[in-house]
Amino acid sequence: MILTISSLFATNVLVAATAPEPLMQAERVSVRGTLDSDGDGMLSSAEVENATNALRTLDADGDGSLSSEEMGLVRAGRGGRGRRGRMGGPPGGFGPGGFPPGGAPPGVFPPGGGFPPPFGGPGFAGGSANPFDIDQNGVVDAAELERATTTLRRLDGNRDGRLSKREFDHVWPPASAGDDAAMPMPFGRDGGGRSQAVMPEDLEPKDGTATIPDRATFEMLAYRGENVMIDTQLRNLEFVKFVITGAGGENPVLWFMNTKTWRAHPSFMGAMGIGGGGRGFGRPGGAAQSGPVTMRGVLVHRPFLRAPNGAMGLYTFEFEPNDSFAFRYIKSALDVLAEHSDLLAGRMAYHPLGPGIAVTERERDLYERAGLKVFGDDDLYAGVVFLPLHRAKSFGRLRFLQPADRPGPRDVVVYATLPSDMPRVAGILTAVRQTPLSHVNLRAVQDDVPNAFVQGAATDERLRALEGKWVEYEVTADGYSIREADAGAVEKHFASIRPRTPSTPERDSSVREIRSLDDIGHDDWNAFGVKAANLAEIRKLALPVKTVEAGYAIPFSFYDDFMRSSGLYDEAREMMNKDSFEGEKRSKALAKLRTRIEKAPLPEALEAAIEAVRARFGPDTSIRCRSSTNNEDLPGFSGAGLYDSYTHKKDEGKLSNTVRQVWASAWTDRAFDEREFYRIDHFATAMGVLLHPNFSNERANGVAVSSDVVYESENTNYANIQIGEDLVTNPNAESSPEEILISKFDWSLDRTVRLSNASPSKSLLTGVHLDDLRESLAIIESRFRELLDLSPAALFSVEIEFKVTADGKLAIKQARPWIY
Repeated sequence: MILTISSLFATNVLVAATAPEPLMQAERVSVRGTLDSDGDGMLSSAEVENATNALRTLDADGDGSLSSEEMGLVRAGRGGRGRRGRMGGPPGGFGPGGFPPGGAPPGVFPPGGGFPPPFGGPGFAGGSANPFDIDQNGVVDAAELERATTTLRRLDGNRDGRLSKREFDHVWPPASAGDDAAMPMPFGRDGGGRSQAVMPEDLEPKDGTATIPDRATFEMLAYRGENVMIDTQLRNLEFVKFVITGAGGENPVLWFMNTKTWRAHPSFMGAMGIGGGGRGFGRPGGAAQSGPVTMRGVLVHRPFLRAPNGAMGLYTFEFEPNDSFAFRYIKSALDVLAEHSDLLAGRMAYHPLGPGIAVTERERDLYERAGLKVFGDDDLYAGVVFLPLHRAKSFGRLRFLQPADRPGPRDVVVYATLPSDMPRVAGILTAVRQTPLSHVNLRAVQDDVPNAFVQGAATDERLRALEGKWVEYEVTADGYSIREADAGAVEKHFASIRPRTPSTPERDSSVREIRSLDDIGHDDWNAFGVKAANLAEIRKLALPVKTVEAGYAIPFSFYDDFMRSSGLYDEAREMMNKDSFEGEKRSKALAKLRTRIEKAPLPEALEAAIEAVRARFGPDTSIRCRSSTNNEDLPGFSGAGLYDSYTHKKDEGKLSNTVRQVWASAWTDRAFDEREFYRIDHFATAMGVLLHPNFSNERANGVAVSSDVVYESENTNYANIQIGEDLVTNPNAESSPEEILISKFDWSLDRTVRLSNASPSKSLLTGVHLDDLRESLAIIESRFRELLDLSPAALFSVEIEFKVTADGKLAIKQARPWIY
């Protein structure tokens, strides 16, 4: 389940939708299955290369092209209005492409604004275009078919030569169980009405059940996906629909619908012969209603939230958008739902919509006296007891650690408070809310290890019983599981995830001089490092905010010349070849090497060049010296937190002293361990240094991503902000940053999830700051997609680090691709 938030923020209007015309195909095909020949849910490099040949097998008439029918694609269902009363898609006031009628802001991708036209069908994401049909004329012609492999490469956001499961699912979501191969029947099967009702206890499982005794039954009945017709607020949520007749009377009757089979109430009610199928709405007027009514509702699972009985995972129930049922009907519905479900009893809250909100507010005292929990939009973030920071499965030894303890690469670690720095581990579980954009979580994302916040994890006796044992740990969108595992499964897991062949990062040592950021760009990353090249690139963009006012980049050749001339490469090789180079002895040896790097003299030419650059900053300027390597900030490898940066102050002697500190960080324990695991050549790793004036006395600092990487709400950016110099990327143990969801298109939909504990009554960002971030993220993502030659349909986002300066201005200091 993907928690969709953005469609829940306003009141609701229902507009009837018309069913699509019947599908004319006798047989269905699956583009997803055709491309994924081994059925493992992802596309290997070999499958990407074979895309043209695979798709040609769908050419039934042998004309060298693929029609929509041959690809098994059908017209999308007619649009309906979402719960804001708007047509599905961008917020009101924006054109069909998601931007105002005048087009996109300058530089926003795609040029002139707009998104791909709607395209329904098997395996294609709802509302997305067939990526193989480049000219969008409904036919994949011979030339487009020949380009199939190139098309797939442009969907590879991580640029690793394959489509991961998440990248593959983003463009071709797997069909839900019970879905038709091409498109689920949105209004149920064409069976006509019945003269006699099928009672709940007589339902076949494919149609529904009379009870939901457990979680497995709920999952059997639930639908989760894109094909929700007019119920756009339910997209990618896990939900089960239900019907109650006689609600508020003495003998209400409840049907739980198999929502995989039946997506809409009217078709289910007609096919089952249930009366009251008309509109059946609670009429406006609330308490003035009298007599039994028919209630058509939805149960939504919200795994992040705590239920009224204290259990993890809340189930909300809601009704049609124009319903305004009085309290006695809502209480009747709650009672009948709880009576027929051991799972739901004690775990439900009522979610009023549209005019029902006002009725509920008028009767709030009745709800409070009855202990009936009411769920509102603001509750979506309050009381979060579980957050899946990174969904994955791993194996390791379960350890309960303090922040000062050092874990190993095969440890699944449980922390009461999170350390600011962490080496490679097998999994992370914390009892306090994490900073989603911290280097710790970015490492979890990069290393693809599970990471979650679970309230009470550090004192959970069930977890304590597994301490010191091998475990299998999995984090999903719905929860987490930890169970004991055998040593054989652990060994098999670690053997499978480590690369089998060494890799050599690209570097260009031919550049021999320090250059201004004005004179380099993204293409120079292999000479100056990705951090410097990315910052140089975004300084060229027409952003509404500033970046660094001036800056310089020290090339890789300086580090390489220094390490060679001082004999330090030879010392490092000798160190690594010793039999004792393991564990604590390795840590001490690396520390000794770093000290040697910091104290070894530079060749005179390098020393002179670095001091000449220092003079350009002026005598009173503190200079920020930042690591910029050839194996960080890459599309498939962030390297977040591996290397160190330092500030050179005016009274600290030669600038080269601080530059050597940065160079030495290439040999920290965490950097060495990460390269060793990925079999990256330590001696091909190159360290450049980015130099710019230090930001001092900043009011706040933050990190933002051009998508909601935590709650996964649509058309939303995500940001963390903390006061002063308390870094979001490396927070203090007591730090709790501000969390904001920034709509991509509509400032009125911006939402503060929580305020910083350092500023509990006021946001750290103004409306102007939010507007600047909104525009900057769009422009920077557009530019990076262009530089990396990525399709607009590719799963791709950018992450930026920013400051609010002493004068209250926003300044961006770093940009890199987000790793999915």
